[in-house]
Amino acid sequence: MDLGLRDRVYIVTGASRGLGLAAARELVADGAKVVVSGRGEKAVAGAVAELGGSASAVGVVADNADPRTPELLIMAARRDFGRLDGMLISVGGPPAGTADVIGDDQWRAAFESVYLGAVRLARAAAEELGEGGVIGFVLSGSVHEPIPGLAVSNGLRPGLAGHAKDLANRLGPRGIRVVGLLPARIDTDRVRELDALTGDAEAARARLSERIALRRYGTPEEFGRTAAFLMSPAASYLTGLMVPVDGGARGEY
Repeated sequence: MDLGLRDRVYIVTGASRGLGLAAARELVADGAKVVVSGRGEKAVAGAVAELGGSASAVGVVADNADPRTPELLIMAARRDFGRLDGMLISVGGPPAGTADVIGDDQWRAAFESVYLGAVRLARAAAEELGEGGVIGFVLSGSVHEPIPGLAVSNGLRPGLAGHAKDLANRLGPRGIRVVGLLPARIDTDRVRELDALTGDAEAARARLSERIALRRYGTPEEFGRTAAFLMSPAASYLTGLMVPVDGGARGEY
């Protein structure tokens, strides 16, 4: 199936590792060009090299929490590739912890990065995109159900899902789509770190796998292919929806 991605240009934030990089990898594999961002210069450079170098990827060292980031990323897309067709907003997971131990400073920092940073990026993308454009949010299964030990994610992700739906309704008449992805246990460094916090990562993985209909964690490639489809013209009649990428885990946490 041709997703229609050839020579289209996408910004993917938080793409120096994990789910953002997995999505960027699949977009490029199907012919798209990407501007990828991350907070570490070495990691961003490594992602660009993995994605095929300057012919298909450009890296920008930037933090989603920085108000200047949206302009920097859009400028890079226009400068290096001459157009912008969509933005996939992925952020690193907020700090783990229960509601009784997360302090005000952690909440404020996470709000700036996870919530307000994503809102700013989407707003800037909406101003630049024309008909056929798409804005995607990488959120979490916590949009539907709280995940034990992730109080900040449980608090912020559902709000972003509501914002995404509101944005989809507002931008729909302009032909711009807004979609969300809700990963659960995808086998990334972040998920391995969360498993390790239990004190027995192997036991945690086995226990949580039993709560997934497919009885296993997902791979980054599986997530990336779903993201590439939703961001592509092949998904042109899909907007305002949140797609669980969880192997059937919803309802089991």
